[in-house]
Amino acid sequence: MRKHTWFVLGLLAVLAAIVTMVLVEASWAGKLEEAIAKTPTGTGKGMIDPQAPKGFMGIPGAPSHFWLFYILWGVWVGWIFSSVGAFGGIMAGVGHITVFGLADFAGSFKKTSPALGKLLTDSIRTSNQYLVGLSALISSFTYYRMGRLVLPLGACLAGGGILAGYLVPMLTAGKLDVSLYVGFFGLIVFAVAFVLFYETTPRGQERKKAAQAAARAFEDIHIRKCAMDESGAHACGVRVTHWGLQRIIFTFYGQEFSFNPIWPVLGGFVINGISAFIGVGGGFLYVPFLTSAAGLPMFIVAGTSALAVLIGMIVNIFNMMVVQKVPVDFLLISTELIGIAIGSVLGPVTSKKIPEVWLKRIFVVLAIYVGVGYLTKGFFGKSIFPGM
Repeated sequence: MRKHTWFVLGLLAVLAAIVTMVLVEASWAGKLEEAIAKTPTGTGKGMIDPQAPKGFMGIPGAPSHFWLFYILWGVWVGWIFSSVGAFGGIMAGVGHITVFGLADFAGSFKKTSPALGKLLTDSIRTSNQYLVGLSALISSFTYYRMGRLVLPLGACLAGGGILAGYLVPMLTAGKLDVSLYVGFFGLIVFAVAFVLFYETTPRGQERKKAAQAAARAFEDIHIRKCAMDESGAHACGVRVTHWGLQRIIFTFYGQEFSFNPIWPVLGGFVINGISAFIGVGGGFLYVPFLTSAAGLPMFIVAGTSALAVLIGMIVNIFNMMVVQKVPVDFLLISTELIGIAIGSVLGPVTSKKIPEVWLKRIFVVLAIYVGVGYLTKGFFGKSIFPGM
């Protein structure tokens, strides 16, 4: 019965998504056509040649690539996200900004058609979040079935995120120039680089060893005991024991935890505000917030963080596409999502063969390269690194 219920809910969700896509596409088609109509025609920079082959979102002369290229990039993004638990949204942005050439295309209309350039910038932001959302959906469902997702905590994080997911698109949609967006994107990449670098330092490694030791102790004392003791089975997994405006209490394998709802609401507002502005998931901020600020064990942090990311992505995408009528290229996104699913499966398998510390050091170098490249390109007009 439970499997049947999940199947029906999943089918209804798919049907709702399809109907929404059809309605949304009809609503923003006019906005895109209006921006294109106001753009000068011709073959020069910042012009649209009606005779040119159609590319991104059906715009003549826009960047276009073979569909397999999109899938392969999706595999790369999914592999990164599932290997290091972060940086996936960043690489999704790098793909849309640089690899597929969408930022340069949007930037070409800065003087000739600013409205079209800003519309394309918003589309890049929204497209990034589709890729992050799929990974968060898979993770949330998996951790929920394992009893390792704290629903009230995830709901509080999402509650603050919903407000930010409404305000940020309302304040920035149609107003963000692509160069400014790329510059701020570079700042966020630097933040990710700092987090990853810290985790590779001796202090970061010692802290991780302490966390791993605490996790093993928790497993020995609570999880294994619960598994062997059938009478204590009711205490296994997350169990909410008290709801309140000032304190919510839950148990995880018999161990009691509690939190004040106001803090995750505020944390979710700030983190999803950043995510909505840049077009990333925010997992690199949710995880340290839950482990450091909330003091929760990693057993329940990953699933709770994934739920917050998922709801944040749904709200952000809805507000951008339905409320603000931002167009996206569904062909590009759908093919990338296929690659995301494949990469998410390959990541945990292949990452076991590479030491985690070296994997993160590689991404630190990549993050610094991308961060500096985008900072200089966005704020100074030219990247000091090639390829950016």
